[in-house]
Amino acid sequence: MIIPPYLVPGDTVALAAPARKISEQEILPAENWLKSEGFNVFYDDRLFAEEHQFAGSDQVRADYFQSLLDNDDVKLIWCVRGGYGSARIIDRLNFTHFRQHPKWICGYSDITVFHSHIQRHLNTATIHATMPINITDERLQSFAAQSFLSAIKGQDLIYELENHPLSRLGEFSGTLTGGNLSMLYSLMGSPSDVDTTDKVLFFEDLDEYLYHIDRMVLNLKRSGKFSHIKALLVGHLSDMHDNTIPFGKTAEEIVADYCQDLDCPVVFNVPAGHLADNRALRCGCKIEGYFQDNKFIINSLNHD
Repeated sequence: MIIPPYLVPGDTVALAAPARKISEQEILPAENWLKSEGFNVFYDDRLFAEEHQFAGSDQVRADYFQSLLDNDDVKLIWCVRGGYGSARIIDRLNFTHFRQHPKWICGYSDITVFHSHIQRHLNTATIHATMPINITDERLQSFAAQSFLSAIKGQDLIYELENHPLSRLGEFSGTLTGGNLSMLYSLMGSPSDVDTTDKVLFFEDLDEYLYHIDRMVLNLKRSGKFSHIKALLVGHLSDMHDNTIPFGKTAEEIVADYCQDLDCPVVFNVPAGHLADNRALRCGCKIEGYFQDNKFIINSLNHD
């Protein structure tokens, strides 16, 4: 696994919008914060392009992202928000220069397309973490914001997990892969399909009907995505919906049902996903789970 260079003060962070559109006002707190931490911030007018809900046409978004991939001054591409649209541009991108000069790509939700595609085809680590749309002046000291800084600087990311009655805790070690459950489901059968063999699989999701969660997790299992994993980490499953006739189980219970026959740890309450407490994880790097002082810890390491 290729680990891009970690950042030091004076390095340049580029802001990109591969999916939904964003305004200059919405990125201002994150831009000011990065500058206060000693980083340079780069973007151009294409960041604020608009085409309906997208940040410009597919070609505009792809061309701008390509320019950042090919810019050697840029050490980190921080995607400003998710929404929908990254899958529409991933096949337009040329990663030849990126392969020779790797850099960090960071984001979550729709940015799962990049995590999965880059890990599978370029054997390069990425960062699953909060995005500028989530950064406000009130949240600069949050676990999400501070763990983002720790992740890009190369520090270990050590999190103590709260107990969850459905967890089957046990020690594990392996390469982390995954991201947003809906995106993993949508990528199946495509060139960006996630490879889970001998990996620690992580997923989270937001704003889904419970039967959708059932359908997606069932599909992952039937497709063999659970067959050879080292562990399953379940992040926030937030703001779920039900039908008039209740599904009868929570999202976590649905996941747990499909994990009953797995012979690996299954860990719920991983603090990552669509909530304020969205802590950074390194996809493509080693992650460990272990007991310490009667507490369960996960450590997203800075190496493979």
